[in-house]
Amino acid sequence: MRNARVEKTMAQISGAADAVLDALPHPVITIAPSGLIANANAAAEAFFEAGAPVLRRHGIHEIVPFGSPLIALIEQVRARNAAVNEYRVDLGTPRNGGERIVDIHVAPMPENPEQVVVMLQERTMADKIDRQLTHRGAARSVTALASMLAHEIKNPLSGIRGAAQLLEQSADDSDRALTRLICDEADRIVKLVDRMEVFSDERPIERDAVNIHAVLEHVKKLAASGFASRIKFIEEYDPSLPPVFANRDQLVQVFLNLMKNAAEAIGDADDGEIHLSTAFRPGVRLTVPGSSTRVSLPLEFCVRDNGPGVPEDVRPHLFDPFVTTKTSGSGLGLALVAKIIGDHGGIVECDSQPRRTIFRVLLPTYSHNGASAHSDQ
Repeated sequence: MRNARVEKTMAQISGAADAVLDALPHPVITIAPSGLIANANAAAEAFFEAGAPVLRRHGIHEIVPFGSPLIALIEQVRARNAAVNEYRVDLGTPRNGGERIVDIHVAPMPENPEQVVVMLQERTMADKIDRQLTHRGAARSVTALASMLAHEIKNPLSGIRGAAQLLEQSADDSDRALTRLICDEADRIVKLVDRMEVFSDERPIERDAVNIHAVLEHVKKLAASGFASRIKFIEEYDPSLPPVFANRDQLVQVFLNLMKNAAEAIGDADDGEIHLSTAFRPGVRLTVPGSSTRVSLPLEFCVRDNGPGVPEDVRPHLFDPFVTTKTSGSGLGLALVAKIIGDHGGIVECDSQPRRTIFRVLLPTYSHNGASAHSDQ
């Protein structure tokens, strides 16, 4: 009877330990003396895109790149019986979608020094936050430029267009084509300035509780009936997500731009797919500029496509204004996305590999007092 109680207690302790590991946002795996993976938490399963039972059938050398520094770190820990760290290591493989930059922490298990525990911390979020500050700075530059353009260009253009219309009345057929060209080009510039005027709108955003799944479903219907009619949509939603604290119309604009961007990247490919996903990712906090308040951004919304990917030289500047890979694009769509998400206190980032481009949006949740939840001092 006593042995049964002891076994039950040990099982409860083991279950509690597993629950703690699964609660960690960072991938954690333990490596047996043979090199086989002994255990993996939920974050590790997501990182390596395989369940723990599958991972346990493989050695660590089978799931990381050939010659990875992680193998040498594990051997070093076993030899020294002391923890080691390595920073900015690429553990990307075709299995987990290409480049995956991580900080690695390896330590011996106290009960069995031959068995080691490995924790990975992805660098992407720190890099995202750094780049997001750059995106917001670019958006502010566009704001000033838009205000100037609206005042200094639209008024002269209306005069030019009016003069061209007067000339058209007395012009012969050959010259009338030129006056029509002047009018068309003036109209095109006005439309471009009108699009940029969105950036100069500094009015406070009217925000409320928004069901992100209703927004995505609405945008998906618009896309499927128009520019993405030949593309397959795949949805992977977390139905338990709380509402997002946002402006619904602006979110529609954001995801319409992202889906249109994905559809244009796919082009006429027969196997085109746009994957929409939502998830709760606790642990991401940002300091609000100008105060000591820290805001949590636990809501993650992703738009993924299997197009050719973003050229490497364009990726660092993708959200800057007038940057585009399209022959007829204005380069303002993603800049507008960055501005809207930045105005909502969130983050937008792009991770791109061939046939796997992900636009990831992180936003705050809604609280009943009419503000973003999970903020503290």
